[in-house]
Amino acid sequence: MNSQKSLFERMLSGGVIPADDPQLPDMWEKVNRTLKLNPALNNSTDTAQIRERLSEIIGKQIDSSTTVFVPFHTNFGQHIQLGKNVFINHGCTFLDLGGIMIEDDVLIGPQVCIVTENHPIDPTKRKSLDLKSVTIKRNVWIGANATILPGVTIGENSIVAAGAVVTKDVAPNTIVGGVPAKELKNI
Repeated sequence: MNSQKSLFERMLSGGVIPADDPQLPDMWEKVNRTLKLNPALNNSTDTAQIRERLSEIIGKQIDSSTTVFVPFHTNFGQHIQLGKNVFINHGCTFLDLGGIMIEDDVLIGPQVCIVTENHPIDPTKRKSLDLKSVTIKRNVWIGANATILPGVTIGENSIVAAGAVVTKDVAPNTIVGGVPAKELKNI
């Protein structure tokens, strides 16, 4: 562990954050802030209000070309980056401690789950966090109920079929589907 880096820098760098890390209270403070802001987000009544409230959670202004439908769930929020002209449908969950980068022109179907957080297999270390970022490149389409797991990059112009569980990187211009997701076709 590099003691010069803050907890949040180490989270975005990936790897294991021990359960007894002395900076974890800093994370919990931000998680609790997000939990307090989530009800207002999910009671929003129009897309502009959703953008405003989600911008407050993630700490960055969301472009007016991006649309997010509620309910939308995140446990942290401040490690989410949303590009321009992104569409996120109802019921999505983003667990973003490890960082989620969504580039421009991405379509995300309903009930999609993007996860950057895992736990070590060793039972004595299981309460530690094992973080890896997720990157969704430009012009990707993620179908309904897909799950994107930690450490995955989905290449430009690719499609993730509905219900897929993506456990490894997806090459650009590729359609993947299944559990675990496998290449179905090149575009």
